[in-house]
Amino acid sequence: MAKEKRERREREVKVKEFDERVISINRCSKVVKGGRNFSFRALVAVGNRKGRVGIGFGKANEVADAIRKGTENAKKEMVTIPMNGQTITHPITAKFGSGKVIMRPASKGTGLIAGGAMRAVLDLAGVNDILAKSLGSNNPINVVKATMKAITSLRTRDEVLEKRGLQSL
Repeated sequence: MAKEKRERREREVKVKEFDERVISINRCSKVVKGGRNFSFRALVAVGNRKGRVGIGFGKANEVADAIRKGTENAKKEMVTIPMNGQTITHPITAKFGSGKVIMRPASKGTGLIAGGAMRAVLDLAGVNDILAKSLGSNNPINVVKATMKAITSLRTRDEVLEKRGLQSL
């Protein structure tokens, strides 16, 4: 008995490698002969606040299961963000569906100026100084996917120079 309690405590003490945040939960209903069947879809962002972030969808008949599945999918879809200190490397615009996002690097101490679903993704990625704006749709799915599209297309100075065939100074 005491051994089981000790093992359980040790499992709880383990530090989580990634933080997770549920961005949205949607309920869907299907009308069947016996009434309505509800299912849930969860949009989850996962990050380590050190430049790695991922998003995932989970669908299940229970909210907790949908969140768990979304977290697992987000961990599989992790990307690394090229950063310049606490901000992104260069200004960027991205569009997914009708959601459009604009992100610009900011000087140290500016803070995370972003709204809604984009804020959750950038916070979990560890970006502390950024100016970001979501235009068009405020649908969390489109905004999050546009944000991920933008951060995956960010490049470092060395990557750009190498692609152009130049040497860094």
